[in-house]
Amino acid sequence: MRVLVVAAPLLGHVFPLMPLALALRDNGHDVVVATGGDALRVGDSGLPVEDVVPANVRFGPIALRIMVAHPLVAKREMEGSGRLEFVSRMFGTVGDAMTGPLRALAARWKPDVVLHEPLAVAGSALGVPSIVHDVSVFDGLELTRAVGARMKAEVRSPATVLRTSPRSLAEFPGGQPLRFVAYSGDGEVPQWLAEPAGRPRILVSRSTAPGPGAGRMMAAVVKAAEHVDAEFVLVRPVRAEGLPDNVKTVGWVPIPRVLPFCDGIVHHGGAGTLLGALAAGVPQLVEPGPGDRTTHAKAITRRGAGLATGPKAVTPELLTRLIEDSGLQRAAAEVRDEIAAMPAPSDIARQWDDLAPRK
Repeated sequence: MRVLVVAAPLLGHVFPLMPLALALRDNGHDVVVATGGDALRVGDSGLPVEDVVPANVRFGPIALRIMVAHPLVAKREMEGSGRLEFVSRMFGTVGDAMTGPLRALAARWKPDVVLHEPLAVAGSALGVPSIVHDVSVFDGLELTRAVGARMKAEVRSPATVLRTSPRSLAEFPGGQPLRFVAYSGDGEVPQWLAEPAGRPRILVSRSTAPGPGAGRMMAAVVKAAEHVDAEFVLVRPVRAEGLPDNVKTVGWVPIPRVLPFCDGIVHHGGAGTLLGALAAGVPQLVEPGPGDRTTHAKAITRRGAGLATGPKAVTPELLTRLIEDSGLQRAAAEVRDEIAAMPAPSDIARQWDDLAPRK
Protein backbone atom coordinates (compact mmCIF):
# COMPACT_ATOMS: atom_id res chain seq x y z
CA MET A 1 0.00 0.00 0.00
CA ARG A 2 1.20 3.52 -0.78
CA VAL A 3 1.02 5.78 2.28
CA LEU A 4 1.53 9.52 2.02
CA VAL A 5 2.52 11.05 5.38
CA VAL A 6 1.73 14.77 5.58
CA ALA A 7 2.93 17.25 8.22
CA ALA A 8 3.06 21.02 8.57
CA PRO A 9 6.57 22.44 7.96
CA LEU A 10 7.71 22.30 11.58
CA LEU A 11 9.92 19.69 13.24
CA GLY A 12 7.56 19.33 16.19
CA HIS A 13 4.78 18.36 13.79
CA VAL A 14 6.62 15.81 11.66
CA PHE A 15 8.74 14.09 14.32
CA PRO A 16 5.79 12.39 16.11
CA LEU A 17 4.69 10.80 12.82
CA MET A 18 8.05 9.21 12.06
CA PRO A 19 7.91 6.08 14.26
CA LEU A 20 4.73 4.90 12.53
CA ALA A 21 5.98 6.00 9.10
CA LEU A 22 9.15 3.96 9.60
CA ALA A 23 7.18 0.99 10.95
CA LEU A 24 4.94 1.07 7.87
CA ARG A 25 8.01 1.05 5.63
CA ASP A 26 9.51 -1.83 7.58
CA ASN A 27 6.23 -3.72 7.17
CA GLY A 28 6.48 -3.51 3.39
CA HIS A 29 4.44 -0.41 2.58
CA ASP A 30 5.65 2.35 0.27
CA VAL A 31 5.90 5.54 2.34
CA VAL A 32 6.59 9.12 1.30
CA VAL A 33 6.72 12.06 3.72
CA ALA A 34 5.37 15.39 2.45
CA THR A 35 6.28 18.53 4.42
CA GLY A 36 8.56 21.54 4.11
CA GLY A 37 10.95 23.94 5.82
CA ASP A 38 13.06 22.58 8.66
CA ALA A 39 10.87 19.47 8.74
CA LEU A 40 12.57 18.27 5.56
CA ARG A 41 15.37 17.11 7.85
CA VAL A 42 13.45 13.86 8.38
CA GLY A 43 14.92 12.78 5.08
CA ASP A 44 17.85 11.66 7.23
CA SER A 45 15.61 8.76 8.30
CA GLY A 46 15.96 7.16 4.89
CA LEU A 47 12.36 7.77 3.91
CA PRO A 48 11.76 9.77 0.72
CA VAL A 49 10.66 13.31 1.54
CA GLU A 50 8.85 15.74 -0.75
CA ASP A 51 8.83 19.51 -0.26
CA VAL A 52 5.20 20.62 -0.64
CA VAL A 53 5.43 24.04 1.04
CA PRO A 54 5.98 27.08 -1.22
CA ALA A 55 9.02 29.16 -0.32
CA ASN A 56 6.90 32.24 0.43
CA VAL A 57 5.01 30.46 3.25
CA ARG A 58 6.42 31.85 6.49
CA PHE A 59 4.76 31.59 9.88
CA GLY A 60 5.92 35.00 11.10
CA PRO A 61 4.16 37.10 8.45
CA ILE A 62 1.08 34.86 8.59
CA ALA A 63 0.84 35.31 12.36
CA LEU A 64 1.36 39.06 12.04
CA ARG A 65 -1.49 39.38 9.54
CA ILE A 66 -3.81 37.50 11.87
CA MET A 67 -2.79 39.66 14.81
CA VAL A 68 -3.49 42.86 12.88
CA ALA A 69 -6.82 41.64 11.53
CA HIS A 70 -7.98 39.94 14.75
CA PRO A 71 -6.30 41.60 17.76
CA LEU A 72 -8.63 40.05 20.35
CA VAL A 73 -8.05 36.60 18.90
CA ALA A 74 -4.29 37.22 19.10
CA LYS A 75 -4.57 38.46 22.68
CA ARG A 76 -6.44 35.34 23.78
CA GLU A 77 -3.91 33.17 21.97
CA MET A 78 -0.95 34.74 23.77
CA GLU A 79 -2.77 34.34 27.08
CA GLY A 80 -3.23 30.65 26.38
CA SER A 81 -7.02 30.89 26.23
CA GLY A 82 -7.49 31.18 22.48
CA ARG A 83 -8.66 27.63 21.93
CA LEU A 84 -8.59 27.16 18.15
CA GLU A 85 -9.38 30.62 16.81
CA PHE A 86 -5.78 31.63 16.08
CA VAL A 87 -4.28 28.25 15.27
CA SER A 88 -7.06 27.36 12.83
CA ARG A 89 -6.51 30.59 10.92
CA MET A 90 -2.75 30.12 10.80
CA PHE A 91 -2.71 26.50 9.73
CA GLY A 92 -5.69 26.98 7.45
CA THR A 93 -3.57 29.47 5.53
CA VAL A 94 -0.61 27.08 5.48
CA GLY A 95 -2.91 24.23 4.45
CA ASP A 96 -4.26 26.15 1.48
CA ALA A 97 -0.70 26.88 0.36
CA MET A 98 0.21 23.18 0.64
CA THR A 99 -2.85 21.89 -1.21
CA GLY A 100 -1.68 22.58 -4.78
CA PRO A 101 1.75 20.95 -4.39
CA LEU A 102 0.19 18.03 -2.51
CA ARG A 103 -2.38 17.44 -5.24
CA ALA A 104 0.39 17.47 -7.83
CA LEU A 105 2.33 14.93 -5.77
CA ALA A 106 -0.76 12.76 -5.32
CA ALA A 107 -1.48 12.84 -9.07
CA ARG A 108 2.08 11.70 -9.75
CA TRP A 109 2.54 9.14 -6.97
CA LYS A 110 -1.08 7.98 -6.49
CA PRO A 111 -1.20 7.18 -2.74
CA ASP A 112 -3.77 4.72 -1.43
CA VAL A 113 -4.16 6.49 1.91
CA VAL A 114 -2.93 9.67 3.58
CA LEU A 115 -1.71 9.78 7.16
CA HIS A 116 -1.58 13.35 8.45
CA GLU A 117 -1.22 15.26 11.68
CA PRO A 118 -4.20 17.40 12.76
CA LEU A 119 -2.79 20.72 11.56
CA ALA A 120 -1.80 19.41 8.12
CA VAL A 121 -5.39 19.16 6.92
CA ALA A 122 -4.36 19.60 3.29
CA GLY A 123 -3.73 15.86 3.49
CA SER A 124 -7.50 15.40 3.56
CA ALA A 125 -8.02 17.48 0.41
CA LEU A 126 -6.56 14.99 -2.07
CA GLY A 127 -9.61 12.82 -2.79
CA VAL A 128 -7.86 9.95 -1.03
CA PRO A 129 -8.95 8.27 2.23
CA SER A 130 -7.13 9.76 5.21
CA ILE A 131 -6.22 8.91 8.79
CA VAL A 132 -5.39 11.52 11.42
CA HIS A 133 -2.39 10.87 13.68
CA ASP A 134 -2.81 12.71 17.00
CA VAL A 135 0.38 14.43 18.13
CA SER A 136 -0.69 16.24 21.29
CA VAL A 137 -2.90 16.15 24.36
CA PHE A 138 -5.73 17.62 22.33
CA ASP A 139 -8.49 16.06 20.26
CA GLY A 140 -6.99 15.64 16.80
CA LEU A 141 -10.38 15.35 15.17
CA GLU A 142 -11.47 18.67 16.68
CA LEU A 143 -8.27 20.30 15.46
CA THR A 144 -8.71 18.81 12.01
CA ARG A 145 -12.29 20.07 11.73
CA ALA A 146 -11.36 23.58 12.94
CA VAL A 147 -8.50 23.97 10.46
CA GLY A 148 -10.46 22.41 7.60
CA ALA A 149 -13.31 24.86 8.15
CA ARG A 150 -10.87 27.76 7.53
CA MET A 151 -9.48 26.36 4.30
CA LYS A 152 -10.59 27.27 0.81
CA ALA A 153 -9.85 23.76 -0.37
CA GLU A 154 -12.55 21.15 0.09
CA VAL A 155 -11.47 18.61 2.69
CA ARG A 156 -13.03 15.25 3.48
CA SER A 157 -13.57 13.75 6.90
CA PRO A 158 -10.86 11.31 8.00
CA ALA A 159 -11.72 7.63 8.28
CA THR A 160 -10.31 7.36 11.79
CA VAL A 161 -7.82 8.86 14.22
CA LEU A 162 -4.83 7.35 16.00
CA ARG A 163 -4.85 8.48 19.64
CA THR A 164 -1.43 8.97 21.25
CA SER A 165 -2.54 10.65 24.48
CA PRO A 166 -2.60 8.27 27.46
CA ARG A 167 -6.15 8.13 28.77
CA SER A 168 -5.23 9.21 32.28
CA LEU A 169 -3.99 12.47 30.78
CA ALA A 170 -6.74 13.12 28.25
CA GLU A 171 -9.38 10.81 26.81
CA PHE A 172 -11.30 11.41 23.58
CA PRO A 173 -14.08 9.42 21.92
CA GLY A 174 -13.36 7.01 19.10
CA GLY A 175 -10.21 6.14 17.27
CA GLN A 176 -7.42 3.64 17.74
CA PRO A 177 -4.84 3.96 20.54
CA LEU A 178 -1.23 4.28 19.44
CA ARG A 179 1.79 4.31 21.70
CA PHE A 180 3.72 7.57 21.55
CA VAL A 181 7.33 6.82 20.69
CA ALA A 182 9.64 9.79 21.03
CA TYR A 183 11.60 10.67 17.90
CA SER A 184 13.98 13.55 17.25
CA GLY A 185 16.19 12.28 14.47
CA ASP A 186 19.82 11.32 14.63
CA GLY A 187 22.58 13.21 16.37
CA GLU A 188 25.59 12.77 18.57
CA VAL A 189 25.15 12.60 22.34
CA PRO A 190 28.21 13.63 24.35
CA GLN A 191 29.52 10.78 26.49
CA TRP A 192 28.97 12.74 29.71
CA LEU A 193 25.29 13.14 28.80
CA ALA A 194 24.79 9.47 28.01
CA GLU A 195 25.53 8.34 31.54
CA PRO A 196 24.38 9.28 35.05
CA ALA A 197 25.67 12.59 36.38
CA GLY A 198 26.38 11.44 39.94
CA ARG A 199 23.74 13.87 41.20
CA PRO A 200 20.29 14.83 39.93
CA ARG A 201 20.24 16.13 36.37
CA ILE A 202 17.66 18.56 34.97
CA LEU A 203 17.41 19.01 31.22
CA VAL A 204 16.22 22.45 30.05
CA SER A 205 14.85 22.67 26.53
CA ARG A 206 13.04 25.22 24.39
CA SER A 207 10.85 25.16 21.31
CA THR A 208 12.25 24.36 17.88
CA ALA A 209 9.71 26.83 16.44
CA PRO A 210 10.56 30.54 16.40
CA GLY A 211 8.54 32.86 18.57
CA PRO A 212 8.70 35.65 21.14
CA GLY A 213 10.17 34.97 24.56
CA ALA A 214 11.77 31.68 23.53
CA GLY A 215 14.66 32.05 25.98
CA ARG A 216 12.90 33.49 29.03
CA MET A 217 12.20 30.20 30.78
CA MET A 218 15.76 29.02 30.26
CA ALA A 219 17.11 32.31 31.64
CA ALA A 220 14.91 31.99 34.72
CA VAL A 221 16.19 28.47 35.37
CA VAL A 222 19.80 29.61 35.03
CA LYS A 223 19.19 32.39 37.56
CA ALA A 224 17.91 29.89 40.15
CA ALA A 225 20.23 27.00 39.28
CA GLU A 226 23.20 27.84 41.51
CA HIS A 227 20.99 27.41 44.57
CA VAL A 228 19.88 23.89 43.58
CA ASP A 229 21.89 20.73 44.25
CA ALA A 230 21.63 19.42 40.70
CA GLU A 231 23.32 19.50 37.32
CA PHE A 232 21.47 21.57 34.70
CA VAL A 233 21.89 20.97 30.97
CA LEU A 234 20.69 23.68 28.58
CA VAL A 235 19.77 22.41 25.12
CA ARG A 236 20.44 24.97 22.37
CA PRO A 237 20.73 27.90 24.80
CA VAL A 238 20.27 31.47 23.67
CA ARG A 239 23.19 32.46 25.91
CA ALA A 240 26.11 30.18 26.82
CA GLU A 241 28.45 32.49 28.74
CA GLY A 242 28.55 33.54 32.40
CA LEU A 243 26.73 30.41 33.60
CA PRO A 244 26.91 28.94 37.13
CA ASP A 245 29.31 26.02 37.63
CA ASN A 246 26.48 23.50 37.79
CA VAL A 247 25.04 24.54 34.41
CA LYS A 248 26.28 22.92 31.20
CA THR A 249 25.25 23.50 27.61
CA VAL A 250 24.79 21.31 24.58
CA GLY A 251 23.69 21.88 20.99
CA TRP A 252 21.12 19.82 19.13
CA VAL A 253 20.81 16.37 20.72
CA PRO A 254 18.20 13.62 20.32
CA ILE A 255 16.38 14.26 23.58
CA PRO A 256 14.76 10.78 23.78
CA ARG A 257 18.24 9.27 24.12
CA VAL A 258 19.15 11.74 26.88
CA LEU A 259 16.01 11.56 29.03
CA PRO A 260 16.84 8.15 30.63
CA PHE A 261 19.79 9.89 32.32
CA CYS A 262 17.73 12.83 33.62
CA ASP A 263 15.71 13.28 36.80
CA GLY A 264 13.61 16.17 35.51
CA ILE A 265 13.05 18.33 32.46
CA VAL A 266 11.98 21.96 32.07
CA HIS A 267 10.44 22.88 28.73
CA HIS A 268 8.09 25.10 26.74
CA GLY A 269 5.07 22.79 26.78
CA GLY A 270 5.35 21.39 23.27
CA ALA A 271 3.53 18.13 22.70
CA GLY A 272 6.55 16.11 21.57
CA THR A 273 8.64 17.04 24.58
CA LEU A 274 5.72 16.58 26.97
CA LEU A 275 4.81 13.10 25.70
CA GLY A 276 8.47 12.14 25.34
CA ALA A 277 9.13 12.96 28.99
CA LEU A 278 6.03 10.99 30.01
CA ALA A 279 7.15 8.01 27.94
CA ALA A 280 10.47 8.13 29.81
CA GLY A 281 8.81 8.55 33.21
CA VAL A 282 10.61 11.85 33.88
CA PRO A 283 8.84 14.57 35.94
CA GLN A 284 8.57 17.86 34.08
CA LEU A 285 8.14 21.56 34.63
CA VAL A 286 6.05 23.04 31.84
CA GLU A 287 5.73 26.68 30.82
CA PRO A 288 2.11 27.53 29.88
CA GLY A 289 1.76 29.59 26.73
CA PRO A 290 0.17 30.04 23.31
CA GLY A 291 -1.34 27.27 21.24
CA ASP A 292 -1.70 23.96 23.03
CA ARG A 293 0.93 24.74 25.66
CA THR A 294 -1.49 25.90 28.35
CA THR A 295 -3.65 22.84 27.70
CA HIS A 296 -0.58 20.66 28.15
CA ALA A 297 0.45 22.46 31.33
CA LYS A 298 -2.99 21.94 32.86
CA ALA A 299 -3.08 18.28 31.81
CA ILE A 300 0.30 17.44 33.33
CA THR A 301 -0.46 19.13 36.65
CA ARG A 302 -3.93 17.59 36.81
CA ARG A 303 -2.35 14.15 36.38
CA GLY A 304 0.27 14.96 39.03
CA ALA A 305 3.18 14.01 36.77
CA GLY A 306 4.61 17.50 36.53
CA LEU A 307 4.50 21.15 37.47
CA ALA A 308 3.57 24.28 35.53
CA THR A 309 4.65 27.87 35.90
CA GLY A 310 5.92 30.86 33.96
CA PRO A 311 9.48 32.23 34.10
CA LYS A 312 8.72 34.77 36.85
CA ALA A 313 7.70 32.01 39.28
CA VAL A 314 10.76 29.78 38.81
CA THR A 315 12.57 29.42 42.15
CA PRO A 316 15.25 27.12 43.58
CA GLU A 317 12.52 25.55 45.73
CA LEU A 318 10.38 24.74 42.71
CA LEU A 319 13.30 23.19 40.82
CA THR A 320 14.25 21.16 43.89
CA ARG A 321 10.69 19.90 44.15
CA LEU A 322 10.83 18.79 40.52
CA ILE A 323 13.55 16.26 41.31
CA GLU A 324 12.67 15.36 44.91
CA ASP A 325 8.87 15.14 45.03
CA SER A 326 8.05 11.42 45.25
CA GLY A 327 4.46 12.09 44.17
CA LEU A 328 5.64 13.56 40.88
CA GLN A 329 8.00 10.64 40.36
CA ARG A 330 5.30 8.08 41.09
CA ALA A 331 2.74 9.68 38.75
CA ALA A 332 5.29 10.06 35.94
CA ALA A 333 6.19 6.36 36.30
CA GLU A 334 2.50 5.40 36.18
CA VAL A 335 1.97 7.30 32.93
CA ARG A 336 5.17 5.80 31.51
CA ASP A 337 3.79 2.31 32.15
CA GLU A 338 0.42 3.32 30.70
CA ILE A 339 2.06 4.51 27.48
CA ALA A 340 4.18 1.34 27.27
CA ALA A 341 1.00 -0.76 27.38
CA MET A 342 -0.52 0.98 24.32
CA PRO A 343 -0.17 -0.63 20.85
CA ALA A 344 3.25 0.14 19.38
CA PRO A 345 3.75 1.63 15.91
CA SER A 346 4.90 -1.81 14.75
CA ASP A 347 1.59 -3.28 15.97
CA ILE A 348 -0.40 -0.69 14.03
CA ALA A 349 1.76 -1.26 10.94
CA ARG A 350 0.97 -4.99 11.02
CA GLN A 351 -2.77 -4.15 11.23
CA TRP A 352 -2.57 -1.45 8.57
CA ASP A 353 -4.36 -3.32 5.80
CA ASP A 354 -7.38 -3.76 8.07
CA LEU A 355 -7.18 -0.25 9.55
CA ALA A 356 -6.64 1.80 6.41
CA PRO A 357 -9.76 2.53 4.33
CA ARG A 358 -9.90 1.70 0.64
CA LYS A 359 -10.40 4.27 -2.11
